[in-house]
Amino acid sequence: MQILASFICGLIFGAGLLISGMTDPQKVLGFLDIFGAWDATLAFVMAGAVAVTAAGFALARHRTAPTFSARFLWPDRSDIDAPLVTGAVLFGIGWGLVGICPGPALVNLAGLTLPIVVFVVAMVVGMIGHEIWRRRTTAPRAVQSPALPSRADG
Repeated sequence: MQILASFICGLIFGAGLLISGMTDPQKVLGFLDIFGAWDATLAFVMAGAVAVTAAGFALARHRTAPTFSARFLWPDRSDIDAPLVTGAVLFGIGWGLVGICPGPALVNLAGLTLPIVVFVVAMVVGMIGHEIWRRRTTAPRAVQSPALPSRADG
C-alpha cells in the first residue's frame, strides 16, 4: 500500500509540475535572471507548495497513526552539516546551469529528448557514485583485537 501511495503522490507532483509550467527550463532560468526579464512564476509555485505542505503537516500532526505506514516518519535531524551544504550547492549549480532539477527531469523524460536523457543518466550516475562513496566512508572499520599473549611473554 505504501508503494501505491508513493506512486500516487509522484503522479500528483508530476501533474503539478506540468500544470505550473515548471518542466520548462526557460521558466526556471527566467526566475534566476533577476537583472533581466525576471519571471516570478517559480516563486508563486514555491509559495503554493509551502502552503499545501504546511497544511498537510498540520493535519498529519493531529493524527494518532499514519494511513499507509506502521509509524510516522518525521524528520529527526535539524543540523546543517557539510554534506547538506555540498548537496545544496551542487543542486543549485546544476539548476542554474540548465534550468532543470530531478523532478522536472523525470517528468520530461517521457519526451525522450537527448538533453533530458543525458541529464537523467548523469543524475543517476551521480546518485550511484554518491551511494558508493557514502558506503565506503561510513563502513565500519575493522576492529583491531588486542594481541594474544604468547609463550615469549612469560
